[in-house]
Amino acid sequence: MAEGEGEGEVDESTPLLKAEAGSDGTLVEMLQENRSRWRSIRVMYLTMFLSSIGFSIVMSSIWPFLRKVDETADASFLGWVIAAYSLGQMIASPLFGVWSNYRPRREPLIVSILINVAANILYGYVHTPPSYNKYYMLLGRAFVGFGAGNVAVVRSYVAGATSLKERTSAMANLSAGQALGFILGPALQTAMTSIGQTGLSWKLIDLELNMYTAPAFLGAFLGVVNIVLIIALFREYCVDDLGRMKSINVNIQENPEVLENSYGDIDLIAVVTSNILFFIILFVFAIFETIATPLTMDMFAWTGKQAVLYNGILLVGVGVESIVVFMATKILSRRFEDRLMLLGGFVVIFFGFFTLLPWGNQYPQIQWTEIKNASNYSSAEVKYSESFSLDAETVGCPVQQVWCQYIPIIHLAQYILSAVLIGMGYPVCNVISYTLYSKILGPKPQGVYMGWLTASGSGARTLGPVFVSQVYTRYGPRWTFGPICGIVMAATILVGLMYKRLIGFSMWYRRLQ
Repeated sequence: MAEGEGEGEVDESTPLLKAEAGSDGTLVEMLQENRSRWRSIRVMYLTMFLSSIGFSIVMSSIWPFLRKVDETADASFLGWVIAAYSLGQMIASPLFGVWSNYRPRREPLIVSILINVAANILYGYVHTPPSYNKYYMLLGRAFVGFGAGNVAVVRSYVAGATSLKERTSAMANLSAGQALGFILGPALQTAMTSIGQTGLSWKLIDLELNMYTAPAFLGAFLGVVNIVLIIALFREYCVDDLGRMKSINVNIQENPEVLENSYGDIDLIAVVTSNILFFIILFVFAIFETIATPLTMDMFAWTGKQAVLYNGILLVGVGVESIVVFMATKILSRRFEDRLMLLGGFVVIFFGFFTLLPWGNQYPQIQWTEIKNASNYSSAEVKYSESFSLDAETVGCPVQQVWCQYIPIIHLAQYILSAVLIGMGYPVCNVISYTLYSKILGPKPQGVYMGWLTASGSGARTLGPVFVSQVYTRYGPRWTFGPICGIVMAATILVGLMYKRLIGFSMWYRRLQ
């Protein structure tokens, strides 16, 4: 049972409600209920983990798989395929958030995961249609993202089922589960490269199990396991600021506006600011994820298989780093304010992208340079050579990208250092942003608000890949990462300007009084 220590102090961890145990509206939490509550919270950790696996398990192989199933696809369409996941999540998050406010959360959770399972199966069969395969891949990723809209339900449940003192730690664990998904996703994809691009086939059901489709089928299987665990172990719980059970839990599901109107107004400016900051955090990280494979293939002349393998290894390393940072954040949050840690995280992210700016006098290897320079090849032969697909194992920076001829390369050491810095700053900003957001909302039902927060992050994941695929293809890394540095700097300034308003609901309510 949570204890209310330091009740004389007024800070963001001070509870607004100070009703004694057993008073109207609260119940003493028994040991068995405590265990069941935390068991349900851990199921939400797993759900977040599997949701991130659904995003990351195919990330490093989308580009070569897209080129394999549809040769008409280009780097610009790649941005749309990656953005489709986040667009689906952006649409679904508020819907699932509203659903979770009015109905038991088990319903939107199970339905969303079923959609995710079906979408992964569609992705695994994207090679089957005789034409327009790239659009089927786009549709599959969109519905995988739609199913991932349950992240809003997960976050709102964890926020409502934990006390103020438990919340930062619980949110950090939730983020650690998400980071672990980002680790194991690329790791599983990397392990499955041993299956090869041909793999196994079963013509009776048109099944092709290869390094590109196997991760999707694995994601579908894990979704089924997740549904079984939710049915067997998940239970609804809601506690107050001190961690005491709320007896009005059932009524909240039936009539959430009762609780919505029973407290003072929240600071809407702080809410909007938090959504903007969360959008920027996800926007810049989505850009880094999207550009990894094309960038390394252009800069380091890697083949598609090498890019999948090496970027998978790098993302695993970044994921391990992120988990360490999440654990460190739980410790540091006891000594430093959330706002200060958020500020520091943005500074580290800024230096991470600043490191990616190209310099020097070494330029990328251009594809088909030898063919174009050889006098014994006709222009028709050159044109034919430039139409080779990824299977021809042509490497280097495509000649169609004119900037490859005058923009210096990004050295491998730059790329690795940038990944380390971003992998350090992003986890801090991620966990602190929505932990602080849940504190700003206070005791109000958070399903809808968490839906909007998740939607803002999904919007960032939608626009980020589109932005980077368009700008990078036309103007190169300098005009890609330069504006990103400016955006991160603007976010840092915004945190400074809004520093006094990014506080918990308890402090805001007392300030109004």
